[in-house]
Amino acid sequence: MTTQTIFEQIQLKKSFLCLGLDPDLDKIPSHLVASSEEPLFDFCKAIVDNVHHLCVSVKINTAFFEAYGVAGFATLNKLADYIKSHYPELFLIADAKRGDIGNTSLRYAKAFFEAMPFDAITIAPYMGKDSVEPFLTYQDKHAILLALTSNEGAADFQLKANDKEVLYKQVLKQSQNWNNASQLMYVVGATKAEHLSEIRKLVPESFLLVPGVGAQGGSLEDVYTHGANENIGLLVNSSRGILYAGSGEDFAESALEAANVLQQQMENLLRA
Repeated sequence: MTTQTIFEQIQLKKSFLCLGLDPDLDKIPSHLVASSEEPLFDFCKAIVDNVHHLCVSVKINTAFFEAYGVAGFATLNKLADYIKSHYPELFLIADAKRGDIGNTSLRYAKAFFEAMPFDAITIAPYMGKDSVEPFLTYQDKHAILLALTSNEGAADFQLKANDKEVLYKQVLKQSQNWNNASQLMYVVGATKAEHLSEIRKLVPESFLLVPGVGAQGGSLEDVYTHGANENIGLLVNSSRGILYAGSGEDFAESALEAANVLQQQMENLLRA
């Protein structure tokens, strides 16, 4: 999927919402766990079916499926296939945070871009360009580099400076020189919104995947004000705030209400 297609979906839906799927068996409705043979799939499917028209992207956190071994991986594959076959307009992200030497990265790319129908994958760029470029050899597929994340430990490395500048800025600058850099996107936490203006100067045309709005305290308005470009260039992720908006049999309807609140806020920002 091209970035132009994403922008067209943003315009059509008046939304730059990315639905994050991090399904936890300890948190999903108990009636579903008790009655369903595939509670993770059925939970995610119900929510996607209810909110797909309000979002332009879906991000699946693969760890919440891989934790259950072969069965969990089968569910991950089934869910990705379901989303892409029923809602092909959604930009589908594998939040897998891979990053390894070239041969291994090429196999990861084959897994997520060929065996499974993902449009993008999150990647830790610590090992440099040869760990990232294999993902960029796939036309219209994207690598989303961890740049400035929202967790507390981000300060351990990402905000450390050498004699020139902080590490995350070096990642942004250096990666722009890699092969097929136009297919790169970047993760920037909403709780780091004060850095977004500087980040936009370094990667003016790239899409930013922004987690941390809502449950983690990030401000949607700040993210938009400092991070949007001419093509919006933002995918603002919401996971827990939508997934666990309700815990009863009407959980999917509660998720719809929560997603609708965010979409309305986004529409207001786009109009302004």
